[in-house]
Amino acid sequence: MKNKIGREIPEEIIEKYEVYQGSFDKEILGRKASPKISRVKPGESKLIESLEDAIVKSGLKDGMTISFHHHFRSGDYIVNKVMDLIAEMGIKDLTLAPSSLTSVHAPLIKHIKNGVITKITSSGLRGELAEEISNGLMEEPVIIRSHGGRARAIEAGDIQIDVAFLGASSSDEYGNASGASGKAICGPLGYAQIDAEYADNVVIITDNIVEYPNMPASILQTNVDYVVKVDEIGNPSGIASGATRFTKNPKELLIADYASKTIVGSKYFKEGFSFQTGTGGSSLAVTRFLRNEMIKQNINASFALGGITKPMVEMLEEGLINTIFDVQSFDLVAANSVSKNERHQEISSTFYANPHNKGAAVNKLDIVILSALEVDTDFNVNVITGSDGVIRGASGGHCDTAAGSKLTMIVAPLVRGRIPTIVDSVNTVITPGETIDVVVTEIGIAINPRREDLIEEFKNLDVPVYTIEELKDKAIEVVGKPERIQYEDKVVALVEYRDGTIIDVIRKVK
Repeated sequence: MKNKIGREIPEEIIEKYEVYQGSFDKEILGRKASPKISRVKPGESKLIESLEDAIVKSGLKDGMTISFHHHFRSGDYIVNKVMDLIAEMGIKDLTLAPSSLTSVHAPLIKHIKNGVITKITSSGLRGELAEEISNGLMEEPVIIRSHGGRARAIEAGDIQIDVAFLGASSSDEYGNASGASGKAICGPLGYAQIDAEYADNVVIITDNIVEYPNMPASILQTNVDYVVKVDEIGNPSGIASGATRFTKNPKELLIADYASKTIVGSKYFKEGFSFQTGTGGSSLAVTRFLRNEMIKQNINASFALGGITKPMVEMLEEGLINTIFDVQSFDLVAANSVSKNERHQEISSTFYANPHNKGAAVNKLDIVILSALEVDTDFNVNVITGSDGVIRGASGGHCDTAAGSKLTMIVAPLVRGRIPTIVDSVNTVITPGETIDVVVTEIGIAINPRREDLIEEFKNLDVPVYTIEELKDKAIEVVGKPERIQYEDKVVALVEYRDGTIIDVIRKVK
């Protein structure tokens, strides 16, 4: 069976899941899930002597679901440390439900092979772990969910977390935990807050116990069962860099120039507009170019959203941005800003992007700048599988922000290496073309034909305008048409759209 965008979904998947039928077409039913009720009596301590004792007290058993967050990124020590202990304790058949996994989590391969981990749901996979899974390591397909989709799945009970192991750079003995103070700070814990609220058992893991109360806190004592102190929760240099570097790549700068001219030439660039940009070279350069234009035209932004970087903090402090909504900080400047700037607000992943609540922040976006590995002639976007078909990225908030924003812009080079970026059909659809408005390359832009208003508005834009088919043809002129990737029938991952329907599948690389 093919879903609405023409992706073939195997029959055995259709029997278990709904398939994608449109960005806002899924009917919403049911009530929010809830964790078990438990209590702590006066005088009882939540402090546990060791991580092993915390695992025992949490009641973790075979077949349960455990979760982690990815705010420590490539500096994370928590996931591997906990999983090694769980394996030593003989617990097996676990579902691993982190907000995302990175290249530092390659040691999980042995725990999949020995049966400790039998299922995974995550926003993304990278490195050796991703390669092994792409080559058929797991019997059960991994479920890829966006950040908003994961929050939705937890609130709906699709993901039922038995034990959440949540690292924090500081915590008091009662579980008020923060990522904004301590020696291994990461800033907001926006992706961990949903776990803390809905998991049956919550274990805070920290290397920094502070005096009660540890306020302001990202995770509150009312959601925490146990607190355990370890020597180190992560490598600060891997958690965040000290500064954000601007690109000097001429191609990326040209893409950023065209993107910023398109934004400034749109009806959305006006006093009080809102925006989100990414952390890639072109995206950061767009932020810089927009800043200059905002100063020139005396325009301020109402808010900036998403993963936050140094340039956005500087614009906040200059008064160019009124409020920052931060679900995750990407550098130390942003991480430190949360505790010193009252208009730098920490938010949860459900506030950020959950499509099934009463109003996520992405719904209020005017402009979002997103990257892509591939874009096809239907404007569908791939950000997860590489040119070899191997998983090497994450869904992240890509489809969430694209669906919510009034102007969704993809910035990408026409070719990457010797591989075209604009293609007939992408390897894997993460974000459907119906939610993409403009694609920007170093030779010009393409406007989605659905946006007749933008086609009319950009007639006199000082940027070359092509059809998406023309961009594809120009890419092929440069590097030729690549051979199609060969896949086997085995499905190694299911890609959920943010509403819980299956938008695509990823098959084992042949």
